[in-house]
Amino acid sequence: MSSDNCQTNTRFNSFTVKRDREGGRPLEMNVTKIDKNGYTAQQQNGKWNFLPPCVLYGSITFGGNPNESDGTAKGKLAQKPPRQALLIFICMPVSPGNSRLIFASPRNFAVWMDRIIPRWVYHINQNLIIDSDLYLLHVEEKKVLEADPNDWQKICFVPTKSDALVVGFRKWIKKYSNGQLNWGNNFDRSLPPSPPREQLLDRYWSHVVNCSSCNAAYKSLNALQVALQVFSVASVAIVAATKQGLISVVARNTLVVAAVLCFVGSKWLSHFIYKNFRYHDYNHAFVFH
Repeated sequence: MSSDNCQTNTRFNSFTVKRDREGGRPLEMNVTKIDKNGYTAQQQNGKWNFLPPCVLYGSITFGGNPNESDGTAKGKLAQKPPRQALLIFICMPVSPGNSRLIFASPRNFAVWMDRIIPRWVYHINQNLIIDSDLYLLHVEEKKVLEADPNDWQKICFVPTKSDALVVGFRKWIKKYSNGQLNWGNNFDRSLPPSPPREQLLDRYWSHVVNCSSCNAAYKSLNALQVALQVFSVASVAIVAATKQGLISVVARNTLVVAAVLCFVGSKWLSHFIYKNFRYHDYNHAFVFH
Protein backbone atom coordinates (compact mmCIF):
# COMPACT_ATOMS: atom_id res chain seq x y z
CA MET A 1 0.00 0.00 0.00
CA SER A 2 1.25 3.49 -0.73
CA SER A 3 0.66 6.36 1.63
CA ASP A 4 2.40 9.55 2.65
CA ASN A 5 0.06 10.44 5.47
CA CYS A 6 1.28 10.72 9.02
CA GLN A 7 -0.27 7.40 9.94
CA THR A 8 -1.41 4.46 7.83
CA ASN A 9 -3.11 1.28 8.94
CA THR A 10 -3.39 -1.55 6.45
CA ARG A 11 -5.39 -4.58 7.53
CA PHE A 12 -5.34 -8.10 6.20
CA ASN A 13 -7.92 -9.82 8.42
CA SER A 14 -5.95 -10.29 11.67
CA PHE A 15 -2.85 -8.95 9.95
CA THR A 16 -2.10 -5.30 10.76
CA VAL A 17 0.51 -2.92 9.44
CA LYS A 18 1.22 0.33 11.23
CA ARG A 19 3.48 3.18 10.25
CA ASP A 20 3.95 6.58 11.78
CA ARG A 21 6.02 9.23 10.04
CA GLU A 22 7.11 12.43 11.70
CA GLY A 23 6.23 15.51 9.71
CA GLY A 24 4.16 13.66 7.12
CA ARG A 25 1.48 15.42 5.09
CA PRO A 26 -1.48 14.25 2.99
CA LEU A 27 -0.78 13.49 -0.66
CA GLU A 28 -3.68 14.52 -2.86
CA MET A 29 -4.24 12.09 -5.74
CA ASN A 30 -7.39 11.47 -7.78
CA VAL A 31 -8.08 8.86 -10.45
CA THR A 32 -10.12 9.87 -13.49
CA LYS A 33 -12.32 7.60 -15.58
CA ILE A 34 -11.28 3.93 -15.61
CA ASP A 35 -11.73 2.05 -18.88
CA LYS A 36 -10.12 -0.82 -20.79
CA ASN A 37 -7.23 1.47 -21.75
CA GLY A 38 -6.33 2.07 -18.11
CA TYR A 39 -6.64 5.27 -16.11
CA THR A 40 -4.91 8.51 -15.16
CA ALA A 41 -4.25 9.83 -11.67
CA GLN A 42 -3.83 13.56 -11.12
CA GLN A 43 -1.48 14.80 -8.43
CA GLN A 44 -0.78 18.33 -7.25
CA ASN A 45 2.59 18.47 -9.00
CA GLY A 46 2.37 15.57 -11.42
CA LYS A 47 0.36 12.95 -13.25
CA TRP A 48 0.40 9.15 -13.35
CA ASN A 49 -0.84 6.83 -16.10
CA PHE A 50 -1.59 3.13 -16.01
CA LEU A 51 -1.39 1.31 -19.34
CA PRO A 52 -2.74 -2.24 -19.16
CA PRO A 53 -1.62 -4.72 -18.40
CA CYS A 54 1.64 -3.89 -16.62
CA VAL A 55 2.96 -0.36 -17.31
CA LEU A 56 2.78 2.60 -14.93
CA TYR A 57 4.48 5.87 -15.79
CA GLY A 58 4.29 9.38 -14.49
CA SER A 59 6.13 12.63 -13.92
CA ILE A 60 6.61 14.95 -10.98
CA THR A 61 7.45 18.64 -11.29
CA PHE A 62 9.56 20.45 -8.71
CA GLY A 63 9.13 24.23 -8.80
CA GLY A 64 8.10 26.33 -11.78
CA ASN A 65 4.80 26.02 -13.57
CA PRO A 66 4.28 22.58 -15.13
CA ASN A 67 1.78 24.10 -17.60
CA GLU A 68 4.48 26.29 -19.16
CA SER A 69 6.18 23.76 -21.38
CA ASP A 70 8.47 26.31 -23.06
CA GLY A 71 9.75 27.62 -19.74
CA THR A 72 8.53 31.17 -20.36
CA ALA A 73 5.80 33.27 -18.82
CA LYS A 74 3.83 35.79 -20.83
CA GLY A 75 4.98 39.33 -20.14
CA LYS A 76 7.85 38.14 -17.95
CA LEU A 77 11.48 37.39 -18.43
CA ALA A 78 12.39 33.89 -19.53
CA GLN A 79 12.48 31.47 -16.65
CA LYS A 80 14.30 28.23 -16.16
CA PRO A 81 12.26 25.18 -17.12
CA PRO A 82 10.80 23.39 -14.09
CA ARG A 83 12.68 20.45 -12.71
CA GLN A 84 10.94 17.24 -13.70
CA ALA A 85 11.46 13.59 -12.82
CA LEU A 86 9.92 10.74 -14.77
CA LEU A 87 9.24 7.22 -13.52
CA ILE A 88 8.59 4.35 -15.92
CA PHE A 89 7.56 1.23 -14.05
CA ILE A 90 7.02 -2.10 -15.84
CA CYS A 91 6.02 -5.12 -13.77
CA MET A 92 5.54 -8.28 -15.82
CA PRO A 93 3.93 -11.34 -14.20
CA VAL A 94 6.04 -14.42 -14.97
CA SER A 95 4.22 -17.08 -12.96
CA PRO A 96 2.00 -17.15 -9.86
CA GLY A 97 3.96 -15.43 -7.10
CA ASN A 98 6.74 -14.24 -9.44
CA SER A 99 7.14 -11.05 -11.47
CA ARG A 100 9.90 -9.24 -13.32
CA LEU A 101 10.38 -5.57 -12.54
CA ILE A 102 11.93 -3.07 -14.96
CA PHE A 103 11.96 0.63 -14.20
CA ALA A 104 13.74 3.82 -15.21
CA SER A 105 13.74 7.24 -13.57
CA PRO A 106 15.24 9.94 -15.83
CA ARG A 107 15.25 13.60 -14.81
CA ASN A 108 16.22 16.95 -16.30
CA PHE A 109 18.19 18.25 -13.30
CA ALA A 110 21.37 17.21 -11.46
CA VAL A 111 22.30 15.13 -14.50
CA TRP A 112 25.99 15.68 -13.73
CA MET A 113 25.65 13.32 -10.76
CA ASP A 114 25.09 10.38 -13.11
CA ARG A 115 28.51 11.00 -14.66
CA ILE A 116 30.19 10.76 -11.25
CA ILE A 117 28.13 8.34 -9.18
CA PRO A 118 28.00 4.79 -10.63
CA ARG A 119 24.62 3.17 -11.16
CA TRP A 120 25.20 0.46 -8.55
CA VAL A 121 25.28 3.11 -5.80
CA TYR A 122 21.76 4.19 -6.77
CA HIS A 123 20.66 0.57 -6.99
CA ILE A 124 21.70 -0.10 -3.40
CA ASN A 125 19.26 2.51 -2.11
CA GLN A 126 16.52 1.55 -4.57
CA ASN A 127 16.76 -2.10 -3.55
CA LEU A 128 15.94 -1.13 0.03
CA ILE A 129 12.58 0.22 -1.14
CA ILE A 130 11.95 -2.74 -3.42
CA ASP A 131 12.73 -5.20 -0.62
CA SER A 132 10.30 -3.46 1.70
CA ASP A 133 7.50 -3.57 -0.89
CA LEU A 134 8.40 -7.11 -1.90
CA TYR A 135 7.91 -8.57 1.55
CA LEU A 136 4.66 -6.69 2.17
CA LEU A 137 3.20 -7.60 -1.24
CA HIS A 138 4.20 -11.24 -0.79
CA VAL A 139 2.13 -11.43 2.38
CA GLU A 140 -0.72 -9.39 0.90
CA GLU A 141 -0.95 -11.58 -2.20
CA LYS A 142 -1.48 -14.69 -0.11
CA LYS A 143 -4.09 -13.00 2.09
CA VAL A 144 -6.06 -11.76 -0.92
CA LEU A 145 -6.01 -15.16 -2.62
CA GLU A 146 -7.08 -16.93 0.56
CA ALA A 147 -10.24 -14.83 0.46
CA ASP A 148 -11.77 -13.64 -2.82
CA PRO A 149 -9.80 -11.26 -5.10
CA ASN A 150 -13.08 -9.53 -6.00
CA ASP A 151 -13.64 -8.73 -2.32
CA TRP A 152 -10.20 -7.20 -1.81
CA GLN A 153 -11.72 -4.14 -0.07
CA LYS A 154 -12.82 -6.38 2.80
CA ILE A 155 -9.21 -7.45 3.26
CA CYS A 156 -7.22 -4.30 2.50
CA PHE A 157 -7.78 -1.01 4.30
CA VAL A 158 -6.83 1.86 1.97
CA PRO A 159 -8.31 5.05 3.46
CA THR A 160 -6.03 7.75 2.05
CA LYS A 161 -6.10 9.63 -1.25
CA SER A 162 -2.52 8.58 -1.88
CA ASP A 163 -3.86 5.02 -2.24
CA ALA A 164 -5.71 6.09 -5.40
CA LEU A 165 -3.38 4.19 -7.75
CA VAL A 166 -3.81 0.98 -5.76
CA VAL A 167 -7.59 1.36 -5.65
CA GLY A 168 -7.68 2.24 -9.35
CA PHE A 169 -5.72 -0.87 -10.29
CA ARG A 170 -7.90 -3.13 -8.15
CA LYS A 171 -11.03 -1.69 -9.75
CA TRP A 172 -9.56 -2.08 -13.23
CA ILE A 173 -8.48 -5.70 -12.75
CA LYS A 174 -11.83 -6.56 -11.15
CA LYS A 175 -13.78 -5.09 -14.06
CA TYR A 176 -11.67 -6.38 -16.94
CA SER A 177 -9.95 -9.49 -15.54
CA ASN A 178 -12.32 -10.86 -12.89
CA GLY A 179 -10.04 -9.65 -10.10
CA GLN A 180 -7.04 -11.78 -11.04
CA LEU A 181 -4.61 -12.69 -13.79
CA ASN A 182 -5.73 -15.18 -16.41
CA TRP A 183 -2.89 -17.69 -16.69
CA GLY A 184 -4.81 -19.83 -19.16
CA ASN A 185 -3.73 -23.46 -19.07
CA ASN A 186 -0.15 -22.64 -18.10
CA PHE A 187 -0.74 -22.33 -14.35
CA ASP A 188 -3.49 -22.80 -11.83
CA ARG A 189 -4.48 -20.16 -9.28
CA SER A 190 -2.45 -21.60 -6.43
CA LEU A 191 0.63 -19.76 -5.20
CA PRO A 192 3.90 -21.55 -4.47
CA PRO A 193 4.77 -21.99 -0.79
CA SER A 194 6.63 -19.12 0.84
CA PRO A 195 10.38 -19.61 0.34
CA PRO A 196 12.90 -19.05 3.14
CA ARG A 197 13.46 -15.40 3.92
CA GLU A 198 16.98 -15.58 2.49
CA GLN A 199 15.54 -16.69 -0.85
CA LEU A 200 12.63 -14.25 -0.85
CA LEU A 201 14.90 -11.25 -0.24
CA ASP A 202 17.79 -12.55 -2.31
CA ARG A 203 19.74 -9.81 -4.06
CA TYR A 204 22.33 -11.70 -6.08
CA TRP A 205 20.23 -13.96 -8.30
CA SER A 206 17.28 -11.58 -8.54
CA HIS A 207 19.30 -8.50 -9.53
CA VAL A 208 23.10 -8.50 -9.37
CA VAL A 209 23.74 -11.19 -12.01
CA ASN A 210 21.40 -9.36 -14.40
CA CYS A 211 22.78 -5.85 -13.80
CA SER A 212 26.06 -5.01 -15.52
CA SER A 213 26.88 -2.20 -13.08
CA CYS A 214 26.13 -4.16 -9.90
CA ASN A 215 27.81 -7.29 -11.25
CA ALA A 216 31.00 -5.37 -12.08
CA ALA A 217 30.97 -3.69 -8.66
CA TYR A 218 30.42 -7.05 -6.96
CA LYS A 219 33.44 -8.59 -8.69
CA SER A 220 35.64 -5.53 -8.11
CA LEU A 221 34.78 -5.26 -4.42
CA ASN A 222 35.40 -8.98 -3.92
CA ALA A 223 38.80 -8.61 -5.59
CA LEU A 224 39.58 -5.65 -3.32
CA GLN A 225 38.58 -7.68 -0.27
CA VAL A 226 40.96 -10.48 -1.25
CA ALA A 227 43.74 -7.96 -1.92
CA LEU A 228 43.29 -6.44 1.55
CA GLN A 229 43.46 -9.88 3.16
CA VAL A 230 46.59 -10.81 1.19
CA PHE A 231 48.30 -7.54 2.09
CA SER A 232 47.37 -7.98 5.75
CA VAL A 233 48.80 -11.50 5.91
CA ALA A 234 51.88 -10.52 3.90
CA SER A 235 52.60 -7.57 6.19
CA VAL A 236 52.40 -9.73 9.30
CA ALA A 237 54.62 -12.36 7.66
CA ILE A 238 57.24 -9.75 6.74
CA VAL A 239 57.33 -8.37 10.27
CA ALA A 240 57.58 -11.85 11.77
CA ALA A 241 60.25 -13.09 9.34
CA THR A 242 62.45 -10.01 9.40
CA LYS A 243 65.21 -10.04 11.96
CA GLN A 244 65.46 -7.30 14.52
CA GLY A 245 67.44 -4.37 13.16
CA LEU A 246 66.96 -5.09 9.46
CA ILE A 247 64.06 -2.65 9.32
CA SER A 248 63.49 0.37 11.48
CA VAL A 249 61.02 0.44 14.34
CA VAL A 250 58.95 3.00 12.47
CA ALA A 251 58.73 0.77 9.39
CA ARG A 252 57.87 -2.26 11.52
CA ASN A 253 55.11 -0.39 13.36
CA THR A 254 53.81 0.99 10.07
CA LEU A 255 53.50 -2.52 8.63
CA VAL A 256 51.69 -3.73 11.75
CA VAL A 257 49.23 -0.84 11.66
CA ALA A 258 48.69 -1.33 7.92
CA ALA A 259 48.06 -5.04 8.47
CA VAL A 260 45.47 -4.32 11.15
CA LEU A 261 43.74 -1.67 9.04
CA CYS A 262 43.64 -3.94 5.99
CA PHE A 263 42.26 -6.81 8.07
CA VAL A 264 39.53 -4.61 9.56
CA GLY A 265 38.81 -3.13 6.13
CA SER A 266 38.45 -6.58 4.56
CA LYS A 267 36.01 -7.66 7.27
CA TRP A 268 33.93 -4.50 6.84
CA LEU A 269 34.00 -4.90 3.06
CA SER A 270 32.88 -8.52 3.36
CA HIS A 271 29.87 -7.42 5.41
CA PHE A 272 29.12 -4.59 2.96
CA ILE A 273 29.23 -6.94 -0.05
CA TYR A 274 27.01 -9.55 1.56
CA LYS A 275 24.46 -7.03 2.81
CA ASN A 276 24.16 -5.07 -0.43
CA PHE A 277 24.82 -7.66 -3.12
CA ARG A 278 23.81 -11.01 -1.62
CA TYR A 279 21.13 -10.77 1.05
CA HIS A 280 19.82 -7.92 3.16
CA ASP A 281 17.49 -8.92 5.98
CA TYR A 282 15.47 -5.74 5.71
CA ASN A 283 14.42 -4.27 9.04
CA HIS A 284 10.92 -3.16 8.10
CA ALA A 285 9.45 0.03 9.46
CA PHE A 286 6.21 -1.90 9.75
CA VAL A 287 5.01 -3.80 12.79
CA PHE A 288 3.36 -7.12 11.94
CA HIS A 289 1.08 -8.84 14.41
